[in-house]
Amino acid sequence: MSHRPIYLDYNATTPIDPAVVDAMLPYFHGEFGNPSSTHVYGKTAHVAIEVARAQIANLIGAAPDEIVFTGGGSEASNHAIKGVCLSRPRGLFAKLFASGGTHIITSAVEHPATSVPIEFLRKLGATVTVLPVDSMCRVDPETLRKAIRPNTRLVSIMHSNNEVGTLMPIRELAKIARAAGVLFHTDCAQSLGKVPVNVDELGIDLLTIAGHKLYAPKGIGALYVRRGVVLEPLIHGAGHETGRRAGTENVPYIVGLGIAAEIAAQLKPEAKLKHLRDRLHSALGDRVVLNGHPTERLPNTLNVNFHGQIGAELLAKLPGLAASTGSACHEGQVTQSAVLCAMGVSPSLGRGAVRLTIGRWTTEAEIDEAAEMLVHAVS
Repeated sequence: MSHRPIYLDYNATTPIDPAVVDAMLPYFHGEFGNPSSTHVYGKTAHVAIEVARAQIANLIGAAPDEIVFTGGGSEASNHAIKGVCLSRPRGLFAKLFASGGTHIITSAVEHPATSVPIEFLRKLGATVTVLPVDSMCRVDPETLRKAIRPNTRLVSIMHSNNEVGTLMPIRELAKIARAAGVLFHTDCAQSLGKVPVNVDELGIDLLTIAGHKLYAPKGIGALYVRRGVVLEPLIHGAGHETGRRAGTENVPYIVGLGIAAEIAAQLKPEAKLKHLRDRLHSALGDRVVLNGHPTERLPNTLNVNFHGQIGAELLAKLPGLAASTGSACHEGQVTQSAVLCAMGVSPSLGRGAVRLTIGRWTTEAEIDEAAEMLVHAVS
């Protein structure tokens, strides 16, 4: 067995690509300037930020001025959701949501970075509709069409589910929202670098990016904001990011995210990831039941229920394997995840769920060894 555990938890976080580290290092030392300064130190930092902005825009088919840097994916989603709903000049804050004047639509399987901010707005008086998902974790576009009201301000539905990997029909959902004049936000943190993403082809208005899911550092992210969309800043202060996000920019991490986006735009990882994922699934055989859509899912994600097992207990037997029993951002108790509950997975089966996610440096040998460990543990 390998000296360190085999890492099959790439949906939780990715290691930083060595090329990303190399690109960041100069901005910790010689190129330390404040990008708002007008002298040469500041100008060098400013140029580096704008290069990164263009690199990220290129990855998703956006314009550079539509990219706002954030402190991570959670901040980006909070900015999109709160920024839209707090942007109307309606006088006193306490009256922003008077008489249920703001309606938000989301899905039952969102990451807490989406669902919790929406719940916060509900407490302020917004009305919220939570759309169900089917047994494969997909939202039916017709449920969205029926849910839209005259006062609907925002639809927020993830691009791919972080637990089971299912890809949502975002293009169809966004088309319905756009026809009704409603803004559409999608959390794309889990999809970037795994499947192609183009904001114009999808027809969305706001998109969340998380650096640490893309082989960049933790603590850096970005929000795509379509030209013409007005957001109230989440963080107020000086006019950084053209007034959209106050705070001196984290230049080294922004540079790192830019390089990570450039690498992701060059690589075509889907075939390799899918090959390894399916090799693992095949090796586990009829010991498992698949969670999520069989084809419309991320190429790296295998979420399965082990018959007669408890996922957390199974992984506890395997110190040589690093994987997850649910979403890494809110792990803990041995209870069925909210995502599996929303999909209608029976608790007796769903408690055996394990999420195995593959990444850039996963090898066939690791896949075979991980499969052997899992099969032995359940025998």
